[in-house]
Amino acid sequence: HRPGQGQRSPKRIRRRSSSSPMLRFCLALLAASASALRVAPAARAPTVQAARAPAVAMAAAADDFVPDMQRRTIMNLVLLGGAGVPVLWLAGGYIYFLVPPGGGGGGAGVTARDALGADVMAAKWIAANPYPGRALVEGLKGDAHYLIVKEDKTLYDFAINAVCTHLGCVVPFNRAQLKYICPCHGSQYDFNGKVIRGPAPLSLALAHVNDVDGKVVLSPWTETDFRTDLAPWWK
Repeated sequence: HRPGQGQRSPKRIRRRSSSSPMLRFCLALLAASASALRVAPAARAPTVQAARAPAVAMAAAADDFVPDMQRRTIMNLVLLGGAGVPVLWLAGGYIYFLVPPGGGGGGAGVTARDALGADVMAAKWIAANPYPGRALVEGLKGDAHYLIVKEDKTLYDFAINAVCTHLGCVVPFNRAQLKYICPCHGSQYDFNGKVIRGPAPLSLALAHVNDVDGKVVLSPWTETDFRTDLAPWWK
């Protein structure tokens, strides 16, 4: 054998002995890292709680919008009502305008009044409005009525409601043609107020005329219409 074979050099022994602590230190670091990786999932719990926090905040925010939706609903109803009242008002007036007005009223008679609101005296009225002319007075329900003077200077026992049965215009008496002609749509009525030309569907309403203490009194006409032999439509 060569001198020195089979025997380890003291320097090598020292190097190995000096490197063993370093190896132990590295192993310790690896073990610590492995333990840290195992514990890491437990550290995620705050992240889950943090993720739940926005959901709770969103739910609370959604609950906060409920009063706003109620207020919006109330405001919508208020606006709808505010717009609906004028529409209903106009529609009601339009329908009322289309319905033929009644010519007579129930109950006791009323004293006819002239344009100044004074009671109509029969004698004075006949003198001021001789045959075949006729003039208007305020009668039943406040409607305009024609008093008709006869050739013998007395009043007919009926008055004619001047409100057109088409759309409610006041119909003037045409003295030259001895009939009523509506200026609105051309409806015509004969001397006694019977409809003879449309678009008016019905004859002019009637009212009874009586002389009570020199005053002209109008009362409802409830019996058969002598012009058509039919029951009065204005009842």
